[in-house]
Amino acid sequence: MLRQALRRLGHDVVEAGEGAEALRLIEADPVRVVVSDWVMPELDGLALCHAIRSRVGADYVYFILLTGRDATEDNQREAIEAGVDDFLTKPLDVQEIWMRLRVAERILRFATQVSQLEAFLPICGYCKKIRDDKNYWQQIEGYINQRTGTDFSHSVCPDCYQSVVLPEIKKLRGSSSPLPRPVPHAERKA
Repeated sequence: MLRQALRRLGHDVVEAGEGAEALRLIEADPVRVVVSDWVMPELDGLALCHAIRSRVGADYVYFILLTGRDATEDNQREAIEAGVDDFLTKPLDVQEIWMRLRVAERILRFATQVSQLEAFLPICGYCKKIRDDKNYWQQIEGYINQRTGTDFSHSVCPDCYQSVVLPEIKKLRGSSSPLPRPVPHAERKA
């Protein structure tokens, strides 16, 4: 009945008989919306939702739990804590699933936009500072370190040494005589 309703509403349907099979299918060919029963053999709907939520780097999946269980406060809380986005009780109401799928479309569209914005770094074209989401400008090293824990070491590449550092040294010395090229680290004597 669910398959027919979803197809009638214009959705492509991928079916699985139980949760572990559903997870294998999702890992092989990602989907953006899952409508799952709560009670299934091997991996129930809550465990399936938790497994989908724990995938690193995957796109957001909107998860609708369809169940014959009563919509008690405890059942709804358990579902939400497992990562479920929406909770529907059986018997299936086609109008209700249609509304929930429309909400899912909007949320997934916004999730995609947020993901694209997060991948976009506002960086100053002059000093190379990055603006964070609180409109605070900071050095790129600090920005990346806060988000990833990556530490940086600093050096000067040969091109910048020739085009920036040497001219600055010449200005400071007030000399036009050429300065020696730096000796690469591996060739330096102790």
